Amino acid sequence: MALRELSSLEKYLGLKKPNKYSTQGDKKVPVLQNNQGPPLVGLITIACHLVKEAKRSDLLGESAESRAVVQQWLEYRVSRLDGCTKEDSKTILKELNIHLQDNVYLAGNHFTLADTLMYYGIHPLIVDLTVQEKEQYLNVARWFDHIQHVPRLRHHLLPVVVLRNRIYTGRHH
Repeated sequence: MALRELSSLEKYLGLKKPNKYSTQGDKKVPVLQNNQGPPLVGLITIACHLVKEAKRSDLLGESAESRAVVQQWLEYRVSRLDGCTKEDSKTILKELNIHLQDNVYLAGNHFTLADTLMYYGIHPLIVDLTVQEKEQYLNVARWFDHIQHVPRLRHHLLPVVVLRNRIYTGRHH
């Protein structure tokens, strides 16, 4: 999964030459074979490297504080979301829903790498939710729907219908 995410991130960033990746260990941790030095290991390390390579450091945060918040969400992604159980996923969705109550994006008011990798990571959870469950996590659903429509971001993932259209009640008048 992480290798497809990195490939999609490369395309989103507009990197012309695709990198060569492999995995290591039971958890299939991504490894980037780097010509300039030793291999880079780990989803976050490689993703940050790609962002810098694409000269899109704005995706890592504009200030020291926002960079720290982006890193915090990236860490959250790999430590809490990756490999979570069904029960953990409900807690994660609740935490995200509360956080996104007052935020447009994970790190405030600007789209960052944290939004990209959390979107890739949370996609399988959202796909598995019923319409009623999605409505329990309205802020997450709003954020998710917004992120999935960022141009060139979705690549390997199918679009997800997030919320019912509330204009029509389904009653005949």
